[in-house]
Amino acid sequence: MNKQISVIGMPMDLGQARRGVDMGPSAIRYAHLIERLSDMGYSVEDLGDIPVNREKIKEDEELKNLNSVLSGNDELAKKVDSVIEKKRFPLVLGGDHSIAIGTLTGTAKHYKELGVIWYDAHGDLNTLETSPSGNIHGMPLAVSLGVGHGTLVNLGGYAPKIKPENVVIIGARSLDEGEREYIKKTGMKVYTMHEIDRLGMTKVIEETINYLSDCDGVHLSLDLDGLDPSDAPGVGTPVVGGISYRESHLAMEMLYDADIITSAEFVEVNPILDHKNKTGQTAVELAESLLGKKLL
Repeated sequence: MNKQISVIGMPMDLGQARRGVDMGPSAIRYAHLIERLSDMGYSVEDLGDIPVNREKIKEDEELKNLNSVLSGNDELAKKVDSVIEKKRFPLVLGGDHSIAIGTLTGTAKHYKELGVIWYDAHGDLNTLETSPSGNIHGMPLAVSLGVGHGTLVNLGGYAPKIKPENVVIIGARSLDEGEREYIKKTGMKVYTMHEIDRLGMTKVIEETINYLSDCDGVHLSLDLDGLDPSDAPGVGTPVVGGISYRESHLAMEMLYDADIITSAEFVEVNPILDHKNKTGQTAVELAESLLGKKLL
């Protein structure tokens, strides 16, 4: 694991309708992320938060806050690109999951075959045509795969960023019809909660590591709503029956042992909906496990 970490805050809350997730980066920092990673022996630089442009929403806008989401992700992509150029590990703090568009834009240009682990209750594979809401935080994986609104898809001047065969979704339990059709059409690897319950998290992560073994880098995109709301209550779109706190730690520990993760983001922490920053604290503890913290 790269011992040089650059933390980037992306306080974007315009990819969805509920306010509060813009305070996610602050909540995660407040849970002592920087200090705790430094105590583990990492060289950590905090690059602060990327400013988010809040344009007035147009009444007839089909994709909500498109220009603001686009400009914010463009700045994030440039920042992530710069971090990787310096041979540092980018750790991005969200913000809603629309920020993955920028993270993957800045990351994928450095890899021929970038793998992605999408740890999430949702597929985020919607487009304007399939989305029930028009919220862009339900579209970042589709956009990164080259499917969706042209300005989002072509961010950074290239598309697609990743390939369906290099993606593994873990924890899915809320998929829209268009997302299910896309998954079936592409044969994308998805571990729903059914597979996690039946196989166990150990088997799921072992298979994921093996499945992505030909990739030259792997990005972890972890949405805190992938966890059960009892363990991560401070999220905007909670779905009951999710991955447990302990299962998530096991997953992170196994990914560290496999030494395959080259970049990561933790998204959708909403302190307004949280209980005493429980979800922000959970994000920090999972980041610690991903980066190698052990009991013994």
